[in-house]
Amino acid sequence: MRASKLFTKSNKTVLADETAKNAQLLIRAGFIDKQMAGVYCYLPLGKIVLDNIMQIIREEMDNLGGNEINMTALQPKEVWQSSGRWDDKVIDVWFKTKLNSGSEIGLATTHEEPITNMMKHFISSYKDLPAYPYQFQIKFRNELRAKSGLLRGREFWMKDLYSYSRNQEEHDKFYKKMTLAYQKIYDRFGIGDITYKTFASGGSFSKYSDEFQTLSEVGEDTIFVSESKKIAINKEVMSPEILKELNIDKDELTERKAVEVGNIFNLGTHYSEALGLTFTDESGTSKPVVMGSYGMGPSRIMGLLAEHFADSKGLVWPKSVAPFKVYLVCIGDSKEIKTSCDDLYKQMIEAKIDVFMDDRDVRPGVKFADADLYGIPVRVVVSDKTFQTDQFEVKYRTNDSVKLMDKKSLLKSLVE
Repeated sequence: MRASKLFTKSNKTVLADETAKNAQLLIRAGFIDKQMAGVYCYLPLGKIVLDNIMQIIREEMDNLGGNEINMTALQPKEVWQSSGRWDDKVIDVWFKTKLNSGSEIGLATTHEEPITNMMKHFISSYKDLPAYPYQFQIKFRNELRAKSGLLRGREFWMKDLYSYSRNQEEHDKFYKKMTLAYQKIYDRFGIGDITYKTFASGGSFSKYSDEFQTLSEVGEDTIFVSESKKIAINKEVMSPEILKELNIDKDELTERKAVEVGNIFNLGTHYSEALGLTFTDESGTSKPVVMGSYGMGPSRIMGLLAEHFADSKGLVWPKSVAPFKVYLVCIGDSKEIKTSCDDLYKQMIEAKIDVFMDDRDVRPGVKFADADLYGIPVRVVVSDKTFQTDQFEVKYRTNDSVKLMDKKSLLKSLVE
């Protein structure tokens, strides 16, 4: 991508009504655009980051045998009435409206009911199980007060996978695999060392659940962390009974603020019984399917990464999710400089190196400031100075030092 072809621009100022650091930085850098409280558009660079986050999650879900689908956002109330969750007293964040015919519908907050209702078309025998459909979709929640930028919105991206198993044993084995997959995902995002599997409330799903909480001072949750066991307990369920069940001494716990970046639920047969999802086992007996639900918010993770890794100059993306690997800066108006820059740009593309070339007719200081603000891992400069020595100026986003490299060494280092 060339900067001259990008319609978005960086901005030195932020919206007066936007207090969240992650949203301020992402808006300034032109990664997102605020439509209203808790609702954001993802602009070209922001969409690339979001897609990269989703791709990492997708790869780990596929490794577990997941099948990606896409459910509808519009929801008929009848399906949700089957489980009792259409009632606003049970789920208090519904967006509801009516069709011209008078039928009442809602915008999906989650998908346990509709996806289970759909699976009745495909599950009838033990031979059809297990099954692991999942999706990436925008969810809608009528939050009383949307805040914290991408960390809490009224419209947000969610990955939700649902497991359908023949029995509890089969479910438990998959649940353990999913726990490990989630931790691997957070490792790939660069936050694995500060993300804890956390014992929590099951909300409207079940009695208890497992959350994944990342330590952060901007977090809305309070958790108690056991460093030795690498687990935590959400404050909302903290009790002597829970400590005993987890075999944790209260004295070994440390109170911390955290952001929830994922959750997994044991659903048992609650939804399959409510919606009539059964299968016939080997002996011909009809049984309800055992279920699990596994959520993760790509847009929330994007906000957390923006907030957590940022410095005084701007965003600092982990290499795994950065919109590009290289920010190529061209300085100089001579034909030789422009040719040298274009040649390096084309060679990077040929070498499958993701590169963003800043070919704008603006001052070098503006280009350097945007390189820092955008948070792209490596900055490479082509200028009169570097051209004369047949070398390129290289600087890594997480380091202030600058070094010179010849083209062969540079390309080799970027491919590795």
